[in-house]
Amino acid sequence: MYKYSKNFRACQGIIRKGKVKFLPSPIMNKSKRPLIGVTPIWDEKKDSIWMLPGYMRGLEEAGAVPLILPLTVSEAVLRQTADVCDGFLFTGGHDVNPKLYGKEKTELCGETCEIRDSMEAYIFREAVLNQNKPALGICRGIQLLNVLLGGTLHQDVPAELSGEIKHSQSPPYNVPAHSVRLISGSPLCKLIERERIEVNSSHHQGIKELAGELEVMAIAEDGLVEAVYMPARPYVWAVQWHPELSLEDEISKKIFASFVGN
Repeated sequence: MYKYSKNFRACQGIIRKGKVKFLPSPIMNKSKRPLIGVTPIWDEKKDSIWMLPGYMRGLEEAGAVPLILPLTVSEAVLRQTADVCDGFLFTGGHDVNPKLYGKEKTELCGETCEIRDSMEAYIFREAVLNQNKPALGICRGIQLLNVLLGGTLHQDVPAELSGEIKHSQSPPYNVPAHSVRLISGSPLCKLIERERIEVNSSHHQGIKELAGELEVMAIAEDGLVEAVYMPARPYVWAVQWHPELSLEDEISKKIFASFVGN
């Protein structure tokens, strides 16, 4: 008979005594939560993948089961991942390699991660484009989706785009940095029911030439694209700001809920 460890038995005792409170499901009318694959962030110095808890919490509170994906280019693993997950969150992180949009890397471009570029390109093609699964891109995510669909990027927004807007704010990151104008009639505008909102901002790259299959949902005062979607797909949205860092905000909650609900 299997013998449970002392620590395991201690945990069971804590649960039985009511010291751990399990949260009720926000989607009690559903028998199964959607499984959302979350693309991993890579740390070269620690040779490790990691994750901001806000991504996971935002998805879980919206009714999903978030799953951090392995950082791999194994086609067998990625194919099964594309089949198993119900949707995908493309997170922030490294700069997208300029070679993906036919440009040379300048000295202003930050660190890139080739294995992550390749992995996410496969997931986007196989799961989102081929299987019509929902996707949400955040920060790097909006940039990656634009590139994979044929667009280009500013390798360094401060150097290439004039204006007084600070797109890379200092902490705390849960407070607004600038405003964005929502495009009337866009899905995001219909969701939020406002024409202008305040957002946080922590990026130095951004969309330069918009991919033909994307349409703008929000734009900053300096002209930088802040949110996009694919009209031809059931749900492919992306935002340049960070809703995972401002989960107390109702707009952030609505974005995660909109994604999970699809």
